[in-house]
Amino acid sequence: MVTKSEPLYQQQPLVVAGITIGLGLGGFVDGILLHQILQWHHMLSSVKPLTNDSNIDLNMVWDGLFHVLDFVLTVTGIILLWRAGKRDDVDWSSSTFFGSILIGAGLFDVIEGIIDHQILGIHHVKPGSNQLAWDLGFILFGALLVLIGWIMLQKSKKSY
Repeated sequence: MVTKSEPLYQQQPLVVAGITIGLGLGGFVDGILLHQILQWHHMLSSVKPLTNDSNIDLNMVWDGLFHVLDFVLTVTGIILLWRAGKRDDVDWSSSTFFGSILIGAGLFDVIEGIIDHQILGIHHVKPGSNQLAWDLGFILFGALLVLIGWIMLQKSKKSY
């Protein structure tokens, strides 16, 4: 007797797309909120403080390049999402997708916070008094987003 088996579904294409989109969106939130609206820092503000026109221009260029990276990540994630949408074996789940976006956005904060704020020191979340607290809070917030996203992924796993 031949039986038709259940199709095997996978989360990976949706997870990869969501994480990539989350990395881009995390960068956009940082750039728009912290760089432009609050103006707490710019890409090179600890190395080239905004004390003259030349430094302001240089920081603006680097902020723009940062937004180009955010844009490329976001578009790449959308292309990956589009490709996943053409597959029959992808487990389409809002929890999987939004959990992955949270993981990506959180990873952005953790990676950017460790590399740019701590290792390279090219800028800090909010320079001045309590600078380290702001930097660590940024990293911890990112880690919290990763944790919440990971929990959402675990809850969305299905057994087939």
